[in-house]
Amino acid sequence: MKVGIIREEKNPPDSRVPLTPEQCQYLMQIDQNLEIVIQSSEKRCFADSEYQEKNISVVKDVSNCDILLGVKEVSINSLVANKTYLFFSHTHKKQPYNRKLLQTILLKKIRLIDYECLCDVQGKRVIAFGHWAGVVGAHNAILAWGKRYQSFALQSMHQCHDFAEAKTYYNDLSLPNFKIVITGDGRVSNGAATVLDLMKIKQVSPQDFLEEKFSYPVYTKLGVKDMYAKKGEDIFNEPNYYKHPEEYDSIFEPYTKVSDMMINGIYWEKGVPTFFSEEDMKKDDFNIKVIADVTCDIAPDASIPCTIRPSTIADPIYGYDPNLEKEIKPFQPQSIDIMAVDNLPNELPRDASEDFGNQLIDRVWDELKKPNSQMIYDATIAINGKLNQPYEYLQDFVNFNQ
Repeated sequence: MKVGIIREEKNPPDSRVPLTPEQCQYLMQIDQNLEIVIQSSEKRCFADSEYQEKNISVVKDVSNCDILLGVKEVSINSLVANKTYLFFSHTHKKQPYNRKLLQTILLKKIRLIDYECLCDVQGKRVIAFGHWAGVVGAHNAILAWGKRYQSFALQSMHQCHDFAEAKTYYNDLSLPNFKIVITGDGRVSNGAATVLDLMKIKQVSPQDFLEEKFSYPVYTKLGVKDMYAKKGEDIFNEPNYYKHPEEYDSIFEPYTKVSDMMINGIYWEKGVPTFFSEEDMKKDDFNIKVIADVTCDIAPDASIPCTIRPSTIADPIYGYDPNLEKEIKPFQPQSIDIMAVDNLPNELPRDASEDFGNQLIDRVWDELKKPNSQMIYDATIAINGKLNQPYEYLQDFVNFNQ
C-alpha cells in the first residue's frame, strides 16, 4: 500500500497534517509493505525537512498513491480520479458550499472516506480535532474578555510555539469574578474545561451556577439533560432525545441571565432546538457578553443566532448588535462579542496533528487495511461514481442545478 499525504490548499491556509514525521516513520517500520510519501508544501506546521529527516520521501506528485490523506477539503482542481481519499469533506449535512466538491468526486469516481463519519459500534466518532478546538476556543474566549474590558492581556494561541508555551501565560492571569457556561459534554467541552482548569477557574454544578454568587471566577458544563426538555415530562430520556430532538425545547434561558461568557461545544444539526432567539438577545436580562462558538454553525441554520459568519485566526472576534441584528465592531458596550473561528485547532497545529495522528493509527489504520471493514463502509460517502448506500439521502443535494 502506498499512501500520500497531500498538500493543504484551502484558503485561509491550514497547516495541520494527518500524520507527523514520527508517526509516518513508525507506521513504515511496523509494516514493510507500506510506503508513505509527502507532497511538498511550505505551509505545513512540520517542514518538508522534518519528514526527510525521518527518511520519508517528499515529492511533488502523489497521483501514483493508492490512498491520499488530507485534513480540510481538497481543491476541486487537484482531485485525482479513481483514488481513495480521506479528509473532512463537510458534505454529509448538505453543506451548499461543498456541493460542487461532491459532484466532482462522483464524476471522477473517487472513493471518499470522511473522517467525521468514522464511528465505533456505539456510533461515537473515533477521530477528531475537537479537543484542540475546545482548548483554543476557551483560550480565545478569555482573550476576548480581556480585550473587551481592557483588564488583562493574553497572548494569542497561534503566536505560541505549542500548548506548553501557551500554558505559561496562565499563571499570571488576574481574572474577574465572571461566570462561564460551557455547552456539551464531549471532546470540545472537555478541551475547553482543560484550559479553564489551568487558569484556576473553579467548576461548579449547574444548579450552584444558577443559584449562587461567587467571589471568584467559575464555570459549569451542561449536558443535553441540562439544556433540553420534553414538554410535559419531568424525566429526561437521552436516547429518545437523540432520536427525536425536534420533540424537545431549549431550557437554556436561565443561563442567559447569569452567565457572562458562553463557550458552545455541542454537535448541532437541523431539528435540534436553538439555545435562544434573536428576540431573547434583546431582553434587558440577557447577560452574556462574550460567545466563543466552537461549533461554528452559521445562522440561520445554527444553535446560536448571532453566529452570522465564521471569523479567522488573524481576526477572531467580531461584534453583534442584538437590537440592530447585525455585525458591528467588537468590544463596544452594546455589542455581544463573537469568536467563531472555524479552524481553531490550526492555532496549535503541531499538538493537534500529533493527537489526530495517534487517533488515526490507534482506531482507523487497521480498519483501512481490511477488505471489508464496517467502520470504513459506514464512513464512505462516495464510491465508483455513486453515493454509498448510507448517504443516498444526498442524491437530491447532488442533483441540484445539474
